[in-house]
Amino acid sequence: MAESSRNGASPGMWRRESSTVVRRAAALPGQAADPFVILAESQIPPVPTEWAPHSHHLHELVWVRGGTLTSRVEDRVFTVSEGHGLWMPAGVVHRGRTTAGVRFHDAFFAPDRTPFAFEGPTAITMTPVLESLLTHLARTDLDAGARARAEAVVFDVLQPSERQFALQLPGDTRIDAIAEALLDDPADCRSLDEWARTLGISDRTIARAFRQTTGLSFVQWRQMLRTHRALTLLAEGLDVQTVSETLGYAQPSTFIAAFRRVMGTTPGAFFVAAADGAPDGVRNPVSGVPNS
Repeated sequence: MAESSRNGASPGMWRRESSTVVRRAAALPGQAADPFVILAESQIPPVPTEWAPHSHHLHELVWVRGGTLTSRVEDRVFTVSEGHGLWMPAGVVHRGRTTAGVRFHDAFFAPDRTPFAFEGPTAITMTPVLESLLTHLARTDLDAGARARAEAVVFDVLQPSERQFALQLPGDTRIDAIAEALLDDPADCRSLDEWARTLGISDRTIARAFRQTTGLSFVQWRQMLRTHRALTLLAEGLDVQTVSETLGYAQPSTFIAAFRRVMGTTPGAFFVAAADGAPDGVRNPVSGVPNS
């Protein structure tokens, strides 16, 4: 069941687009009653889509092509971009959002027959082999032997990503207003002094609270948040100059340098690498990010 949301924001997420469709929960594949270890499916939401908080009795692995997925789990925001997936353990309450036109994939794993466990949400490297195997398992005509062989290889090649890209939200009433304001408008350039005057507390208190709750300075945290948002904007096809302006940077070179500090590479190189890892026939619309 879904409804269209014309305004408002999803707490701890990005500003909600006017055309966003909000779904109450992601339904399990139709084969959920069958004795399979892994159930896979895909869909292409034509408009920005948001799933309300929910959980599954199965482990879930989600990944995307041609866009991004943002997921909120307690006090963390995960951004899933090309070449990466997000493992959500069974029973963990989460909500998520996809950009319009993204090819959204998910696979569900029976906990009692999955030979490994991750303690919490975990970024997964979506190699071409892993993605192809899961696409293969989405078929409904596989016999038991073929399915068992494919599932065994999935368990061999499924590995955590070297980069666990999550934004830690403060969860501190003294500074939560700052985090929510920046999630709503990442271009907000107010300094610590300006925020201190707005909130009626000292800039030292703000700086200390960010360090204690997120492990980052205020400036580093804002830079991390802007990089998360940049992944979504770039995946939607915006060029580097437009993204730079949207996020409040004075010039594109400043944005590119900030992106490199967080991601270890430039925006263009990041998306080219993701495109190079795509299975045959899957096109990344931002594989040639200009000015990067």
